[in-house]
Amino acid sequence: MAGGRCSWPGGVGRVVVGLIVASGALLNETARAVEPPGNPQHVVVYREPGRFAGWPANHGIWIWGDEILVGFSRGYYKDRGQFHHIDKEKPEEFLLARSTDGGATWNVEEPQPPGALAGTRGMRHGLLPPGMPDEHPTKLETPMDFSAPGFALTIRMENKDSGVSRFYYSTDRGHAWRGPYQFPLLGQKGVMARTDYLASGSRECLAFLTASKPDEKEGRPFCARTTDGGLSWTFLSYIGPEPRGYAIMPSSLRLSPTDLITTIRVLDPPRSAIDAYASTDDGRSWSLLSTPEPDAGEGNPPSLTRLHDGRLCLIYGERKPPFSILARLSSDRGRTWTAPIVLRGAGGRDIGYARSVVRPDGKVVAVYYFHDRADGPTRYVAATIWSPMKP
Repeated sequence: MAGGRCSWPGGVGRVVVGLIVASGALLNETARAVEPPGNPQHVVVYREPGRFAGWPANHGIWIWGDEILVGFSRGYYKDRGQFHHIDKEKPEEFLLARSTDGGATWNVEEPQPPGALAGTRGMRHGLLPPGMPDEHPTKLETPMDFSAPGFALTIRMENKDSGVSRFYYSTDRGHAWRGPYQFPLLGQKGVMARTDYLASGSRECLAFLTASKPDEKEGRPFCARTTDGGLSWTFLSYIGPEPRGYAIMPSSLRLSPTDLITTIRVLDPPRSAIDAYASTDDGRSWSLLSTPEPDAGEGNPPSLTRLHDGRLCLIYGERKPPFSILARLSSDRGRTWTAPIVLRGAGGRDIGYARSVVRPDGKVVAVYYFHDRADGPTRYVAATIWSPMKP
């Protein structure tokens, strides 16, 4: 699964065993974007006039065969200039969208009021944002089973100012959720979590998070581990040096029992890039591997997944003209990358935050938020289904 994935052992899709060599290779910045082969299928996941729907990367995506579940935020549209066009003075909701046909059609699932699931203490249908009645994070007392067939975990920060994060988990493919539970600070000034984890057994899991810097601003990515089903977490390592700006929102894969790769959204003036880091010791240390995207405009988080033939696939939004949803492929475990592949042109900068999965038939399903010139003042969640070109 992606954006939580259980990749070793028993992960979805083909596991690639091999050593990552940190070469620091850069893609040629003059490489021109290319159109994808065939005709990518674009579908609407959720759209409602006058609404803002966005940020799947913050919530997570999970896949069980042809069943896909993705989280996203819904609010009200408001033109805020160079910011996300969501009205901060109106409520924001956390919703789920589910497809049972590989992403072709979607149904939105809305949270139910507290107590809707009578007799199931600590469980809710859906995910409630901070500040809801009867919504107080508590300490996890029963360990999670990361190997449960319908397991899903989402880890979210309350907001950028609080530096506090919480998590929910489900064992029935996201129909009911336990939580919220407190995520520890692990010696950091703050922890700004978005959902990215790799489970490697019934009780062991790595979480990829962002810490506050000494100035209490976001952030520096790091890796944490639990070996007791989430009852306790330990700080494992920082990923990369502390930036002058920020390095946030990891998207990670396990390539073997010891080899990991993660991609990071970086704004380190004058750079606005996506960097890839490699670990050959199961997350204890990291080295710069490559820079898949040297210029992402205003920046956008990456979504990293692995194709059935072993290649890596990176999907992200480009926040500079001509504004697009892009993909890049790597045949050498992230050392070098293809020129950007244009999956879809957009109407402006308020796009991206993708999460992606690979279906059993090998097609990639990328979910992101989007707007186009014909849509007017609406931000909606869309998906693109496509077949990456063969090497």
